[in-house]
Amino acid sequence: MSGRFVRASKYRHVYGRPTKKDQCYDNLRISNNAWDTNLIKVNPKYLSLNWQASGGGAFAVIPLNETGKLPERIPLFRGHTAAVLDTDWNPFHDDIIASGSDDGKVLLWKVPENHTVRPDPEALDSIEESLKPISKLSSQSKKVGHVLFNPAAEDVLATTSSDTVKIWDIGIEKETHTFNAGNVVQSQSWSANGARLVTTVRADKKDDNKLKIWDPRQATAVSETKGHVGAKNSRAIWLGERDQIATTGFSRFSDRQLALWDIRAMQEPITGFITLDKNSGVNMPFWDDSTNCLYLAGRGDGNIRYFELENDKFEPLDEYKSSDPQRGIAFMPKRGVNMHDTELTRAYKTVDDTYIQPISFIVPRKSETFQDDIYPPTIGLTPAMSAGEWLQGKEAIPPKISMASLYDGEGEKEVSGVQDKPTTATDAPAPKAAEPAPKKSEPASLPAAREPVSEPTPVARPGPSMKDQGASMAAMVNKFSDDKEDEASAADDDDDDSSFEEVPKPVERTPRSPVIQVTPPRVSSPLRPKEPEPKPEPKPEPRVVTSTPPASSPASESVAGSGSLHKELEEIKNLITAQTKTIAAQAQQMQSLTAEIESLKTQLK
Repeated sequence: MSGRFVRASKYRHVYGRPTKKDQCYDNLRISNNAWDTNLIKVNPKYLSLNWQASGGGAFAVIPLNETGKLPERIPLFRGHTAAVLDTDWNPFHDDIIASGSDDGKVLLWKVPENHTVRPDPEALDSIEESLKPISKLSSQSKKVGHVLFNPAAEDVLATTSSDTVKIWDIGIEKETHTFNAGNVVQSQSWSANGARLVTTVRADKKDDNKLKIWDPRQATAVSETKGHVGAKNSRAIWLGERDQIATTGFSRFSDRQLALWDIRAMQEPITGFITLDKNSGVNMPFWDDSTNCLYLAGRGDGNIRYFELENDKFEPLDEYKSSDPQRGIAFMPKRGVNMHDTELTRAYKTVDDTYIQPISFIVPRKSETFQDDIYPPTIGLTPAMSAGEWLQGKEAIPPKISMASLYDGEGEKEVSGVQDKPTTATDAPAPKAAEPAPKKSEPASLPAAREPVSEPTPVARPGPSMKDQGASMAAMVNKFSDDKEDEASAADDDDDDSSFEEVPKPVERTPRSPVIQVTPPRVSSPLRPKEPEPKPEPKPEPRVVTSTPPASSPASESVAGSGSLHKELEEIKNLITAQTKTIAAQAQQMQSLTAEIESLKTQLK
């Protein structure tokens, strides 16, 4: 086989398509605060961004359909007394948003119906007066750097304040748990069922960066390990319904890195720390659970890499390249993508802190029908549990909705098959016996490691060797190379059953009927019998010759010769049938051998 092997993937040709300038969101004043957050967040209705406001903190909410150049003055959500550092949309209410600020406050807001950034100028002041928070959580002593809603439980919010993580029940405006991370929290991410929270923690003078997994309902760390050793910030993101986490960070020599972790064995990354490049900006990770794709947007550069996770390895797909650097970025939830344009996801990136440009990642397909293979059911607007049920220990994935119903304009329709504890890496192989990962004792509250389930490996039974098979095929080609056309019609139908792509078909030959012993499934000798080992049965002659003149007429003699010829053809046909069955058996054995080889290759990786 010649040429380079190319991995098969339906996402191998995905490309990023930027939006034209007139369809972007222009004339913005994005916050220039140096705190490391994504600056913007998006849902299927609105785009929120931290605003550079005088006289206190503020953020803006822009309806997605209001593109183009915005007015010099737009309605802002004011309520903080210092810069807004982070916002997050409620996953079950598209009109509810939380904000955290440098003033130590956490505020909850409801976007009013028919909200617009192009109101009547005379009504602007009264509109801003009406934009008041609907809830104010107790102030913290330090800046609130991150706010993040639980993806499965309603009204559960996680906030970070320097080295402290707090869990809130916003329905009753009450703090339920607080735990100390040890140092400044750089990022946080929930598991898909809301049962665990992962954080990256900045290194101090005595120790390295930490990667910690928390049980937020017990306010305890269930796993902790050393993360990226570089001095710059690192990020962590939970990979949806898997027992895996991806992190981005830096090496000791400031190389940007990517790592994949199994929460059941957190001592080392699964494939080590992968070096990406030498750029200086933090890589902001985003995970698409429906396609198993990871997107990395570099802060300070304009490029967006994307990978497909397969067999516990991030396989590079491609890279969207742009000369316009981004400081902030947000990705659209799956239910908000344009399926009629075969859009996998859509990113919104800041450019020059003055406008936001959407980037669509497209699968190049021409079909005008719904693409069910790239749009499986996704999370909808119904939570899996209430805050009270979550606090009592419930774990579940929210009900999923059919993307086909959204494609057809029928609205959100739930599909059956809710998974109660969906933290299993569904398509990841079980731990391999040949390469056991060093297992250390884990705390009792960490999810137990699954027992390795050994799948039956195809094993070829004793049969013909590759050398024997090659000799058999070569002999078959030689045997029938001089055949003629009359016998081809008798053998064509039988030959079609072979699983090989090309098998020489027998054609007419001079009348003879060799007797050949075939012992399936092993064929170790050519079809033509050897001279030193004559067969016990005599070779019939095409004509009968005796010392006395034949008693029959010439017509009878012709009939006798014709009967002998038909007998020979029948024997040849039977021989070809037996040989075809043998070849089919050999093909099955070769497939089994190929499967075994691939299995061994996978174990050796």
